[in-house]
Amino acid sequence: MIDLSRTANQIHYVTNFHDLVSTPFHKEINAICWTRKLTGDFSEIANRIELNGNITALDEHELFELQLSELGQLAREFLLNDLKLLEAHGASPILNLIKYYDRDDTHPFFPTDVYSFHVDRSPIAIDTFLCTYYGESSEILPNSQAKQKVLVPEIRDELKKIYHGADEGFESFLSEHFFDLHYLPKPEARPISLGLGNLWRLAVDHPESRVSPCLHRAPKEKNGQNRLLMIC
Repeated sequence: MIDLSRTANQIHYVTNFHDLVSTPFHKEINAICWTRKLTGDFSEIANRIELNGNITALDEHELFELQLSELGQLAREFLLNDLKLLEAHGASPILNLIKYYDRDDTHPFFPTDVYSFHVDRSPIAIDTFLCTYYGESSEILPNSQAKQKVLVPEIRDELKKIYHGADEGFESFLSEHFFDLHYLPKPEARPISLGLGNLWRLAVDHPESRVSPCLHRAPKEKNGQNRLLMIC
C-alpha cells in the first residue's frame, strides 16, 4: 500500500484504467496512480521462473506454460489482463523478472543507471507505465525535492574534466551521455514508494509535454528476492 502520509501534490489517484490513461497531466501533477489490491500469489510466479542472467523478460506463452496453484493462476490472470489493457491502449508492455540491474561505474562520481533518480525522455509524446507485483517497488520524488545533477557546481566541474571539446558543445555532451536526465535528492527529500499492485503512469520529457517529467528510480533489491515488474 502507498504511505498516504508521504504522498505529494504531484500525484493524482484514479480507480480504473480508463481514467488512468485519459486523465491529463497538469500543473504539478506528473504521476497518475490506479490504486489496486493484488489478487493471487505472485511470489509463486516469481519463484517458478528460471532467470537467464540478471533480467528475464516473460511472454504470455511462458506464463501459460507454468504449472500453478489456484492462487498462482489468479496472479497469472491479473498479469495477463494488465498486458491486454496496455496493449489495447497501444503500449508495448514488458514483464520482467529482475535479480538486479547493471550498475554504471564508468564515472563513479556520476552513475547513470536506473538506481539514480532520473527522468525518461522521448522525441515523441509518450508516457511511462509501470507496476511492481512482487519484490521491492520503484520510487518517485517530487521535483521540488531534487536538483538536476548537472547544475550542481561540484558535479559540473567533474564533468568538465572528462569533456574534451569546445565550450559551446558541453550542453550537447551532457545530453548525449544522459547526464542531464539525473537528479540529486535534496537533504529533506522524501521518496514515495509506488507500492505493490498499483499501476502508474508517469510523465516523460518530450516536446509536447506541459508538465515536468516525473523523477523515479529502481529500488535496491533484497538479497534472494527477485522483482516482478511490468513497464512500458
